[in-house]
Amino acid sequence: MTDPIVQIKPLGFPWETIDPFLFCAYHDDAYPAGNGAMGPAVSLEGRAIGQDFSRKDGWSMYHGEDIPGFPGHPHRGFETVTIVRKGLIDHADSLGAAARFGGGDVQWVTAGQGIVHSEMFPLLNPEAPNPLELFQIWLNLPARNKMVAPHFTMLWAEDVPRFTATDDAGRTTDVASVAGRIGPVDAPLDPPPDSWAAQDGSDVAIWTIRMAPGARWTLPAAQRQGTRRSLYFFKGASVTVGGRAVKSHAAIELHADQAVELVNGDAEVSEFLVLQGKPIAEPVAQYGPFVMNTQAEIAQAMADYRRTQFGGWPWKDEAPVHGTDPARFAKHPDGREERPNALAA
Repeated sequence: MTDPIVQIKPLGFPWETIDPFLFCAYHDDAYPAGNGAMGPAVSLEGRAIGQDFSRKDGWSMYHGEDIPGFPGHPHRGFETVTIVRKGLIDHADSLGAAARFGGGDVQWVTAGQGIVHSEMFPLLNPEAPNPLELFQIWLNLPARNKMVAPHFTMLWAEDVPRFTATDDAGRTTDVASVAGRIGPVDAPLDPPPDSWAAQDGSDVAIWTIRMAPGARWTLPAAQRQGTRRSLYFFKGASVTVGGRAVKSHAAIELHADQAVELVNGDAEVSEFLVLQGKPIAEPVAQYGPFVMNTQAEIAQAMADYRRTQFGGWPWKDEAPVHGTDPARFAKHPDGREERPNALAA
């Protein structure tokens, strides 16, 4: 058996990924109590408002001015998969779709030929901190799908497949599958229809793993030849991966065709994100929020956005939020409203 690890790199911001993914942004913000208007109830002095990535006091305003988050901005040619572990996101877009989601919910947006959306982080609790933790994963689209119609999908926490494995010592590993078969999850949720993840043989998987102290669990081999896999160790003190000790948070590229045993250290819970898929293996030309195959297509994307604003912006401001009711919901472009079966904790 060869070493299952291809390479180990320290985590930066954003996290480096491999084809078919473009990158993963991990946000873990310790927001304070809210001010009653969904912003932080503390002074913003010393922050570069509109461009605050400072992590001063453990949090950032990002591009928000009064409420943290990312006001309206365009995308073309790829998908965003946003997994909210703590806190809430208020989404609004140029299709007219809106959502408030969090507590394990997942939003999957195919930008395709172009969409403008905003992602704001309302701080609803005025009496206590408002922590926010999320992944936003950028998944590329193949050339044939880069100009498909935009598509908005919600995967509610209650519907995301999960299972718990217990080792011989009774220690548990919890696995959630946003995409891809694993263990007893043989019927994962459907990705958007034009996603690379929806293509036969793409072997795209997005899994989160939480291991109790001392737990052992084996990550199974990928189903397809040619699949590539990254394991992101982002919480915990130490772990052993395929017999190799990893004592700091890291991006670990694995040989996807091999099963690999994970052994958590005894000190604390450890958590991981797994991203895998068969490479699209096409040229990537990127300029900010536009990801195409050639520089000419990037120039065309910029010209199209200047001309059409990708359909315009139907909201009263660039950073809409959805009131003080914490209930999660989604309103689709066709006017259909959707609510999960129960409120997430």
